[in-house]
Amino acid sequence: MLPAGAEPLVLIGLMATGKSTVGRRIAERRGWRFVDTDAAIVEKHGPIPVIFAEAGEAGFRRIEAATVSEVFADADGGTVISLGGGSVLNQGTRTLLASAHVVFLDADLATVLPRISGDTGRPLLTGGPGETWARLEKERRPIYESLADTVIDTRGATIDVVVDRLEDHLNRRHISTERITGDDR
Repeated sequence: MLPAGAEPLVLIGLMATGKSTVGRRIAERRGWRFVDTDAAIVEKHGPIPVIFAEAGEAGFRRIEAATVSEVFADADGGTVISLGGGSVLNQGTRTLLASAHVVFLDADLATVLPRISGDTGRPLLTGGPGETWARLEKERRPIYESLADTVIDTRGATIDVVVDRLEDHLNRRHISTERITGDDR
């Protein structure tokens, strides 16, 4: 376990990589508080597709950055934070991540396609969700990799396996940077 007062655990990655589900489960296992920034936005401002429709992506990103800042102001070593996939596009958010232990949940299109097909709650995926996800992944991967203290490969892995990998990593926390893969899919 992280000592009291240590940095929060933050999950980053593209949409549908399992950040919210993994974050919720690891927080439950460890008795920590869980905050999903997308859920916090919805709670305070309404559905994300409506925000996109009314304020555009730029307006949504301003709300998102403010929400992330509010979440970080109240976070500590007993907090798991799941960031929206595009949160890392904001420089202020990237600066905040320097005070956290950042885990990039890395996935591929084959893993996420069943999760995003037909999903109307993700405004950036209107049109061809697979093609759009692949384009976003190519654009954002360098940012995720540059911010991550740890990368967990989720390709083909069940959520339980990913949570176990993260739990194992947290228990071996003396390792500062690693890529976690496995044949236990």
